[in-house]
Amino acid sequence: MPKVRTTKTKPPKGWEEIEPTVNELNQKMREAELEPHEGKRKSESVWPIFRLHHQRSKYVYDLFRKKEISRELYEWCLNEGIADRNLIAKWKKPGYEKVCCLICVQKKDHNFGTTCICRVPRAKLEEDRVVECVHCGCHGCSSGD
Repeated sequence: MPKVRTTKTKPPKGWEEIEPTVNELNQKMREAELEPHEGKRKSESVWPIFRLHHQRSKYVYDLFRKKEISRELYEWCLNEGIADRNLIAKWKKPGYEKVCCLICVQKKDHNFGTTCICRVPRAKLEEDRVVECVHCGCHGCSSGD
């Protein structure tokens, strides 16, 4: 996940409306990064960061889909790193509308060359089985749920 970088380019019209929410999510991200990780598994300490990264990208993408922000502002947010361009590209594909992070769909990062357990629809899992992604803590991001 890239850090939010700001260039010297002037933000487009409409930035003032979404800036407070983006700043709030950035502040939560800083708090999550500085949160102590004693007593947690190595991968468990980054789960809040993945969730906030997803939330920030989803916020910008939903505003654009509902036509509440302009294409110019949307592109500026993608170029500045406020929203993740690759994650949003996955959301546009059928079957990936609810994807939590890109690690869950990359086959090279998982055993047997498959996707993450959170991508398996709940109907195809055993009853009373707790599904939790090791990488991001997702409890199921399959579009068939």
